[in-house]
Amino acid sequence: MQKSLKMFYLGLLVFSLLITFSFGSIAANESQTLKIGIMPAVDSAPILVADKLGYYTEEGLNMEIDIYTNAVNRQSALQTGTLDGAMTDLVAFVNNVNNGFPVKITTSTDGSFPFLVRKGFEEKERINIGMMEVSVTNFLSEQFLSGEYVMNKIYIPAIPARLEMIKAGKMDMAIIPEPMASMGELAGLEKRVYENKYDYTPEAMIFTEKALANKSAAIASFHRAYNRAVREIQSNDNLAREVLIEKLNLNPAIENLIELPDYHLARVPSQAYLNYVIKWVEEVQEEDINVNYNEVIERKYSE
Repeated sequence: MQKSLKMFYLGLLVFSLLITFSFGSIAANESQTLKIGIMPAVDSAPILVADKLGYYTEEGLNMEIDIYTNAVNRQSALQTGTLDGAMTDLVAFVNNVNNGFPVKITTSTDGSFPFLVRKGFEEKERINIGMMEVSVTNFLSEQFLSGEYVMNKIYIPAIPARLEMIKAGKMDMAIIPEPMASMGELAGLEKRVYENKYDYTPEAMIFTEKALANKSAAIASFHRAYNRAVREIQSNDNLAREVLIEKLNLNPAIENLIELPDYHLARVPSQAYLNYVIKWVEEVQEEDINVNYNEVIERKYSE
């Protein structure tokens, strides 16, 4: 009888350990799952290269990457908890934080934003130009063109719709991120690239505070994979061109037309640069922005 009881309790202990181990493994796997949203832009190249080369898998990270062509939809997915993080612009980020949405920057990303000019355009003082309203495209249009043209701004959030409008000649210019801008160039539009006098572009990778609290190990794995991909691209930028064309379903003929930025390892924007963006948002929206640099920057993944 005692032997039977001992066997019973031993079996119960083994069963309990198996259950605990199983649920512990599930919890560990769940903590290593990360879902992010990116835009069809050259900023995303290191993220996509890391995926293609298997760096996330080597980190033990289950990486889910959604591509959005409309920044409004990406923001909605982030705010509703569908995403842990997203590639975004600093203008949207500043507004998110100012409105009480808890997100932090973990690294700057490197973008390229050419201007496409319609066929038959003749230089003039006042132009019709397509962009998104409160966004990086508006910000950069003023940075690059405010001393050159008087701009009548036409707000078109979706990048493909903006591209089709300029291809149809319904605007004089449109600011389109690469590599989509090269699709317009391939169609015969003039592509103008302006030199960025700042060390950063107004783009970043952000994560929700919930994800930063609950998935710190996964986010660290993401940044390690990101840095490995950046080093590969720095050695061979054809990797970036090829993965952008493949993952965004673009015409391979644009490969040598894509204007790539200089890709940097994970780094956070300087306080001076973020303040520059904040000042612009305040002027455009005619309101005070309450964003504390040290409270919205997470440095540990880039140090």
